[in-house]
Amino acid sequence: MAALDLTFLDRLRRRDAEALRLSVEQNARPLYRAARGMGFSHPEAEDLVQDVFATFLETLDRFEGRSEVRTWLFGILHRKSLERHRQLAREDQHDAIDDVFESCFDARGNWIRPPLELDRLAASSEAGDAIQACLDDLPALQRQVFVLREIEQRDAREVCNILGRTITHVGVLFHRARARLRHCLETRGWGDKR
Repeated sequence: MAALDLTFLDRLRRRDAEALRLSVEQNARPLYRAARGMGFSHPEAEDLVQDVFATFLETLDRFEGRSEVRTWLFGILHRKSLERHRQLAREDQHDAIDDVFESCFDARGNWIRPPLELDRLAASSEAGDAIQACLDDLPALQRQVFVLREIEQRDAREVCNILGRTITHVGVLFHRARARLRHCLETRGWGDKR
């Protein structure tokens, strides 16, 4: 990913109204979508995005421009969302979904039943509601990884930078999120209809 244009960075640091307006205009909607995907309600997501931009303004002098503005903003969103989810209990070391996932494979590691194609399910509004309900049930960090990878279409390296996690940890979280979603959808009757 290319570094930020230094002229634009200088304009941001000087709090140039046009540069700030452009940054908000280009990033507010993706940040809002990500916040909603992370399980925040409409008003909570709006407040969270406002907090992100307020923090962005406060920390602009520390922003070195080695990444895109959007990457910096998504990093702030991640930290702010963690602050808001602190009251939730930490994930158990042994995730119950591991047992469910293991039951999907035979002794040689082949699928017993191939996984659902989530794209096919998203075609109907009813399936969309089921997917959103299942997303809401994911642990916060798994939901963030899934939203950033699948909804915001961020590559794995960028997700690592945003969340401050290793590529391995992000991979495990993404894998668990997909497995949990699959299991949740199947228990809601959206299983493979062969």
